[in-house]
Amino acid sequence: MEDYKLSLELRIDWGDLDMYEHVNNVSYMQYLQSGRVNFWEATGIHEFYRDSSQGTMLVSTKCDFKKSLHYPGVAIVKTRLDFIGNKSFGLKHVILNAQDEICAEGTDVVVCYDFEKKETFRVPDWMRERISEF
Repeated sequence: MEDYKLSLELRIDWGDLDMYEHVNNVSYMQYLQSGRVNFWEATGIHEFYRDSSQGTMLVSTKCDFKKSLHYPGVAIVKTRLDFIGNKSFGLKHVILNAQDEICAEGTDVVVCYDFEKKETFRVPDWMRERISEF
């Protein structure tokens, strides 16, 4: 777990549950989204988007479920860089419970995207350097 430098603790809400009274698979995807946003904020990608209309766009996400999460409780989302390509990069996530047991593992692939030109662009050197810290 020491490879995962970013960590975010989320409270499990009653609305996160399904009819079996454990956290619904859709909620796990929302937890992964929170991990991505945490990464965008920590690396400056969110600020870059606000200033330039350029940022990152999710093109693939996957979640493997390992163990149920329950209410009341917490979901701890840990995120790290997985790879960097020419126009894209990947993230790895783990979702833990309060006992530090792995409840899910997720992966994302994002592309650098110019929202005004509606086209992808190469990962800028500054972004490549910054995301490599995580």
